[in-house]
Amino acid sequence: MTFTSTFNTIRDGLAAGAVVPFIGADALADVAHTITGKKIPATSDELIYALNNGQPMAARLMYEFPRAAMNIELKRGRAAVSRTLESIYADTAWSAAAMHTWLAGLDLPYIIDINRDTGLQQAWAKRPHTLVVGIARINAGTRYKLFRHDGGSYHAAMDESGIDPNAPILFKPCGTPWPEPSWIASDADFVDYITELMGGFAIPPYIKARRKGLRYLIIGTRLNRDTVRMLLSDFIHAAAEPAGWALIAGANAKEKRYCARLGLEVIEADWRELAGLPARQAA
Repeated sequence: MTFTSTFNTIRDGLAAGAVVPFIGADALADVAHTITGKKIPATSDELIYALNNGQPMAARLMYEFPRAAMNIELKRGRAAVSRTLESIYADTAWSAAAMHTWLAGLDLPYIIDINRDTGLQQAWAKRPHTLVVGIARINAGTRYKLFRHDGGSYHAAMDESGIDPNAPILFKPCGTPWPEPSWIASDADFVDYITELMGGFAIPPYIKARRKGLRYLIIGTRLNRDTVRMLLSDFIHAAAEPAGWALIAGANAKEKRYCARLGLEVIEADWRELAGLPARQAA
């Protein structure tokens, strides 16, 4: 099946800044360590194995990474989870992701990246932009940090007065090690973050105003787990009608029902088809 007309509509929307990519774990499917050759942990299972010294956990914990991270946090402390994530994602020897290279070449004004790596930040390393990073479990206040990138380095901003409201936006709700480590990982982190996201305290006000009427392109993630679904539902609030597209090869009935409820058209295709890239060869 071909999707030429739909793909052209999406490409036009991306070029106009009217379509916002929302990217997940499969964006990192081709990222490997340039020294060891190991794939970067990105999917739920991969992160659980990395967190548990390469070993599986009980079936109920293997269901989703936040649940497993909560178990480790209760046994060894929140710092144990943070150390693991920093040891993975602060490493600078990971290769570039094809999706990041493609997206960076489009000079998009707004990307939502629910991964915790620095790939898109590196791809935008010479491009002035605003980085928004999710934070959780603080006593009070908003659940994000703002950083202004001047084309050379990041500078923390106390509030919106410290950033350019017209600059491109890279939103990393689940965290990043750069310029300072911050992670949304365990169930407790997500309960706090998503509660504040639904309450309006996890997205800067200027982005709330700027996002009205936008459409979204969901790529690199399945939508069959509650955590991703809850994040997505709030991030695309005030979207246009219809809200956009979800590229999910082999989408199941649960995903199709969820997307229909949000006004997202499911396209059973790989993002590489949209990008005009050859299909990725199986490992």
